[in-house]
Amino acid sequence: MMPRLNLPASPLAGKALKYIASASKAVFDGTTVPKSTQDMVLLRASQINGCGFCTDAHSKDLLHAGESPVRVSLVAAWRESNVFTDAERAALELTEQGTRIADAAGGVSDEAWAEAAKHYNDEELVALVTLISLINASNRLGVITKMAGGDYQPGQHG
Repeated sequence: MMPRLNLPASPLAGKALKYIASASKAVFDGTTVPKSTQDMVLLRASQINGCGFCTDAHSKDLLHAGESPVRVSLVAAWRESNVFTDAERAALELTEQGTRIADAAGGVSDEAWAEAAKHYNDEELVALVTLISLINASNRLGVITKMAGGDYQPGQHG
């Protein structure tokens, strides 16, 4: 698959991607949500959106950080798995409903929000919502321009 655009070579895309990366870093550095949960959120949204580049990157980052291959493989089928905590399940449900917002009447359900709020405080919820929003923007850039997965190396973007 050949990308439609070379986003890294574009000055405008470079500037926009810098701001997305900066916003993501602010969340990564400013929250107590476990890094593995953050990365699972990024992976799950990327899987739903069909972004090969982001799915590749986030699955490899999880493995590189020491996450078990079983858990990484089962993020796509988290509901049918017994390897995730209740807090991780709540974050993954919030991710799915927040990512499928156009498909869901009413957006994120009150039940999904209440379950997430059982496990995360307000600042952590801000972090999760922000990450979900940012990864969805990144996924759209990747899908629209056909950025392929497979070549990512952990740590190559910072």
